[in-house]
Amino acid sequence: MQIETLILGAGAAGMMCAAHAGPGTLVIDHARAPGEKIRISGGGRCNFTNLEVEPARFLSGNPHFCKSALARYTQWDFIELVSRHGIAWHEKTLGQLFCDDKATQIVAMLRTEMETSGAELWLSTELAELSHDGSCFIARLTREGRTQTVKARNLVLATGGKSIPKMGATGLAYDIAAQFGLPLVPTRAGLVPFTFPDGRFSALSGLSLPVRARAGQAAFDEAMLFTHRGLSGPAMLQVSSYWHEGEDIAVDLLPGQDLTAALKAARSENGRRAVTTALGHLLPPKLVAHLSESLPLAGNLADLSDRRIAELAEALQGWHLRPQGTEGWRTAEVTLGGISTAALSSKTMEAKSVPGLFAIGEAVDVTGWLGGYNFQWAWSSGTACGREIASRRAAS
Repeated sequence: MQIETLILGAGAAGMMCAAHAGPGTLVIDHARAPGEKIRISGGGRCNFTNLEVEPARFLSGNPHFCKSALARYTQWDFIELVSRHGIAWHEKTLGQLFCDDKATQIVAMLRTEMETSGAELWLSTELAELSHDGSCFIARLTREGRTQTVKARNLVLATGGKSIPKMGATGLAYDIAAQFGLPLVPTRAGLVPFTFPDGRFSALSGLSLPVRARAGQAAFDEAMLFTHRGLSGPAMLQVSSYWHEGEDIAVDLLPGQDLTAALKAARSENGRRAVTTALGHLLPPKLVAHLSESLPLAGNLADLSDRRIAELAEALQGWHLRPQGTEGWRTAEVTLGGISTAALSSKTMEAKSVPGLFAIGEAVDVTGWLGGYNFQWAWSSGTACGREIASRRAAS
């Protein structure tokens, strides 16, 4: 079977690429349904993009690499596509856009776009072997118990990363990239909860509060959630992408507040009030009880000197914690690292050393913040690749 383009992976990036690549395109996936990560995202409503998309909100070995694709297919372009398909949506916090109804509407939209462009989709299909004969890629596929060989001028790696293996993630794109000599940036789990030893926060499990979390130079004002295993919630997921093993994270438990002034005022008002009681009006009492095990919170407000108040405020607004690790690939929303951007064209997503080989989406060393940024990278990189393939076909 001779085709123009073989796309490995029927996820967000792969289907978007197929929608633009046009006739002669075959998308394969080993799953039984396309877009499974789309389906489960955003609590089943798909946080499909963000109004605040900008290159600075993506992590990469080359922070400039994502600029071209993001500029040429923006969040506004995808919003227009969603609206054109009659999919109702709404904005939540921090520019995050969700479907009013179900995430499966996005999957159906992409399938319609693929069909309109003339692309074909094969599900429950495995890649058994891959080679290149000097003019085209030769893929031996296993489908419905039968083996079929496909020859393609272009090969697109859109299989994603290693996150959420129960959804079928395998890291296949990295193996193929290595096969063709493309450099790889070491991978690690991103947007993932932290773990702490000995059930440190298990008594607080389920408790959530707004914080400012910091790892390295990155800081995020969002919610933190205590779990049986450690810390989660948007603030922790965000800083996990900037955290490295052995480092501390810093948590401001009262962001935007002048705790020093508040405690001094409380002391003047009623010095006989217990320190823990006063803090219990500012923080969840269960958390105050937990903090009292490691911080000097005994006694009354009158016992606190100005210096002690300043030290206490610093401890609570710069609470330093050292995670044991993260929950890893099992719950990570994205993969940090991947196929090095140094090996790819930022305009076309094609490998510089292997004509016809493209890599898009999560497989590439570009990772966005939580909140629709990674879907936008899938839409933008997939479109850049698909349009390049279509333009070459039109020119030939």
